[in-house]
Amino acid sequence: MIVGTVKEIKNHEYRVGLTPESVHELAAHGHRVLVESGAGEGIGAHDALYAGAGGEIVSSAAEVFEAAEMIVKVKEPQPEERAMLRPGQILYTYLHLAPDPDQTRDLMASGAVCIAYETVTDASGGLPLLKPMSQVAGRMSIQAGATALEKANGGRGVLLGGVPGVLPAKVCVIGGGVVGFNAAQMAAGLGADVTILDRSPEVLERLGIYFEARAKTRFSNRANLAECVAEADLVIGAVLIPGAAAPKLVSADMLKSMKKGSVLVDVAIDQGGCFETSHPTTHAEPTYVVDGVVHYCVANMPGAVARTSTYALNNVTLPHALRIADLGWKKALQSDPHLLAGLNVWDGKVTYQAVAQALGLPFSPAEEALG
Repeated sequence: MIVGTVKEIKNHEYRVGLTPESVHELAAHGHRVLVESGAGEGIGAHDALYAGAGGEIVSSAAEVFEAAEMIVKVKEPQPEERAMLRPGQILYTYLHLAPDPDQTRDLMASGAVCIAYETVTDASGGLPLLKPMSQVAGRMSIQAGATALEKANGGRGVLLGGVPGVLPAKVCVIGGGVVGFNAAQMAAGLGADVTILDRSPEVLERLGIYFEARAKTRFSNRANLAECVAEADLVIGAVLIPGAAAPKLVSADMLKSMKKGSVLVDVAIDQGGCFETSHPTTHAEPTYVVDGVVHYCVANMPGAVARTSTYALNNVTLPHALRIADLGWKKALQSDPHLLAGLNVWDGKVTYQAVAQALGLPFSPAEEALG
């Protein structure tokens, strides 16, 4: 198969779909790998490294899209990239379609086979291709929140861990999954006063056992959520419904109860965000203020630590890329129901139910694509 990867063009996105090591693996399996010149510069992987790994360096993304049977990316294709997709071409990347009707319509019109990292599952019901970026984003959310809390950046001027004689900042983490766990780890490690909310008794029990006295857990209902948000200096939105739009858990009215200069970090922004007042921002302009509350809603947080993120991502995406390239997409999906769960759009149809439901589009079961 001809596999291609291109330079990411989303604002301040430095990750790349394939590392030189991944190119080497694909080439060793007998596949031809096209790499847009400069695609790996953001992680310190120069063209010579890709060429040495068996990749073919081409001068433009258009050349990659024109020749490749499978495009391996990181972020969702931008409008100019979507225009280059063709029927039957495989797109393997993060898509986050539920809050993005324009992208969904373009992918449907392209006729491409679109496999989304974020909905591929594993035997335990987890999301293994989303997990490493959730780990990165969860940990980064505390760094970003701590910076936003600084007075010069619009925050209250509060140090997360405090100092002897001064109380630490209060951190409210909404959601105890991968993002929330990693955020709580970082916040607790810095000495903050951490509370984690979740609706699952099993998750709360697991978190309680892990953190012991270093973090508190509370069942997430309206009253507890409102109280936690009102008291917090930093709120981390870490909720996820796989493939679906994130629920708006923190309303605009709740903001009025928050301290001026407190900070919200919406890690769920890729799926539309879990704060009613959220809208996507970029690393160039990461924050904005509503009712005196600083909002950090960068939609590609892990892109800021591109090298760590790219290698962590390739560790989990490469095995499926090899399977698709070795067998062809149809046989690969037939032989692996967890990979089949990643199929979001095929032949102009939406094949992931949560996406179809969120956008009011007809749903076609992914099994139909297997013929």
